[in-house]
Amino acid sequence: MTLSTRKLGSEGLEVSAMGLGCMGMSQSYGPANEAESIATLHRAIELGCTFLDTAEVYGPFTNEDLIGRALGAKRHQVVIATKFGFDIENGRNVGTNSHPAHIRQAVEGSLRRLKTDYIDLLYQHRIDREVPIEDVAGTVSQLVREGKVKFFGLSEAGGANIKRAHAVHPVSALQSEYSLWERNLEAEIIPLLRELKIGLVAFSPLGRGFLTGEVKRAEDYPEDDFRRNDPRYQGANYDANRQAAQIVHEMAKAINAKPGQIALAWLLHKGDDIVPIPGTKRRPYLEDNIASAAMKLDEAQMKILDEALD
Repeated sequence: MTLSTRKLGSEGLEVSAMGLGCMGMSQSYGPANEAESIATLHRAIELGCTFLDTAEVYGPFTNEDLIGRALGAKRHQVVIATKFGFDIENGRNVGTNSHPAHIRQAVEGSLRRLKTDYIDLLYQHRIDREVPIEDVAGTVSQLVREGKVKFFGLSEAGGANIKRAHAVHPVSALQSEYSLWERNLEAEIIPLLRELKIGLVAFSPLGRGFLTGEVKRAEDYPEDDFRRNDPRYQGANYDANRQAAQIVHEMAKAINAKPGQIALAWLLHKGDDIVPIPGTKRRPYLEDNIASAAMKLDEAQMKILDEALD
């Protein structure tokens, strides 16, 4: 199958209905496998999954570099989203920095590593409490006018900052965690996004693995895997999180699908202004994820899922 497209925001940004989170190709989820990661990127493009998500801090820097080398002549077949907003010293993130001069420096670095002359979607990765959001939006607006950036996004911003930024330059997308397992956006943020006509890009749409049924306890992961030190994978927390996701597994079994596919189909059914970006560095998982876009959930099934993990 080939993915359809969805529109994010009111400025003309159009992306594949599902994106590909690329962070895990370079960090956090065990050892990197560059050859398989590049093959996964190429397979994604073949299947119409052309919305690629990265950031300067992933690696740091190595994820953007990987994507730049992998794309080559395929650059114009994809929509690249990357992020600024951190000080990176000696290979480490040492804190937020969204001062205008630093934004420009970060963008030049991203352009160089991605081997491109424009960024499709540029997010502020985290709100910088020392820099007014109006200054951030104003700087990105200048970069848009210069042709270095096409669209402006925010990541994990609250309602007040979203409104203030949007008043300076239209925000096309907010990227935040949203899944059956993490519903905190539903009360206030999603209604605000729809009022302002801003799209939602949902990261960790598979509940950080719990919705796939393949997650393990913290102690079963390698030392260099972030899950080893994440409380959600430890002891009683692990048991509770597994139990919360059980209804997804039961529905998947009933309709001969995989649990992760149910979770992604649920997200895709929540509105055509929502685009999930499941991360993977392996082709079989990518293909399973994309197949979920063809799944149909009826109102009864959506209600069961909504209520089970509310």
